[in-house]
Amino acid sequence: MAFINIEFGYRLGIMRQIVIDGKMINDDSQPFVIAEIGHNHQGNIENALKLIRAAANAGASAAKFQKRNNKSLFTPELYNQLYNSENSFGKTYGEHREALEFGTDEYKTCILEAKRLGITFFATAFDFDSADFLNQLGMPAFKIASGDLQNIPLLKYIAKMNVPMIISTGGSTFKMISEAVDAVRTVHNQVAILQCTASYPATYDQLNLSVITSLREAYPENVIGYSGHENGIAMPIVAFTLGARIIEKHFTLNRTLKGTDHAFSLEPQGMQKMVRDLNRATLSLGDGVKKVYETELAPIKKMGKMIVAAKNLPSGHKITESDIEFRSPADGIPPGAMGQVLGKVLRSSVERFGPITFENLQI
Repeated sequence: MAFINIEFGYRLGIMRQIVIDGKMINDDSQPFVIAEIGHNHQGNIENALKLIRAAANAGASAAKFQKRNNKSLFTPELYNQLYNSENSFGKTYGEHREALEFGTDEYKTCILEAKRLGITFFATAFDFDSADFLNQLGMPAFKIASGDLQNIPLLKYIAKMNVPMIISTGGSTFKMISEAVDAVRTVHNQVAILQCTASYPATYDQLNLSVITSLREAYPENVIGYSGHENGIAMPIVAFTLGARIIEKHFTLNRTLKGTDHAFSLEPQGMQKMVRDLNRATLSLGDGVKKVYETELAPIKKMGKMIVAAKNLPSGHKITESDIEFRSPADGIPPGAMGQVLGKVLRSSVERFGPITFENLQI
């Protein structure tokens, strides 16, 4: 396991942090958990509001949507292509995508609901028009999807809106990541970098969570996170212990619903358990200083050993190895101090199995 040398960063004057919607995210903070709703609302505002409420109730830090201007995003050929998938909401791919999109009124309704619940709300911008749309609504952050990691013009365009950016890195190399981060840094450095595998769902042997450690080393001033597309809730805990402080998981009300993302999304109970376990992980990592807790004293005393008389020993007896045994509880001299007992003379007699004490030894 890789250990996080936070103190080293402090000594260098480096403190990786990012502030999203007034929430400080750094190595010392609890993880910022994003419930990636995407289009799992199926283009229905009531579903969207239910998802935001469920995310808040599960303890997520943020609920996130995806925004596309489909006509400017796709080629006419793809937009008009027949879409016969069982997950289709329209006859063509364009009709399908349009059925899932929200406009200004729906977004404003969702923003108000998120504010009421105290959960951060933002979205992924897939194109320039969507970036403008979201910026006009006052998004507290922008998410950049893995597919736009090399879209340097879009990255620079959004960076100039001067809000924090979270960049996923699925399907990329370190060189590609460097180019993307450098592009944003020409404007600001409020950027978080998420390890991600752009497979849906991703298999465990392709998660490569050790990249989190590599990203932390390569970007000591930036918060590193994890966007997971695998099934289950265990891997975000691993990611957190490796240093990820933003955790993104897809979120749905029902994994059997129509749509490509539902099957590998977390349902409310799964999100709640993941948040619970991440909070426990935050507490369990501690400060790295080994110490004795008061709650350990009684168990250690019960399980530990002390030096006792192996037989009745008279006053004035000189103690040899055959005269002692090690037995629980640890109410007397510990076995490790045996050298301070052997060869000493008893001041008074000790019955078999009675503790031998320093007070009863002639010095």
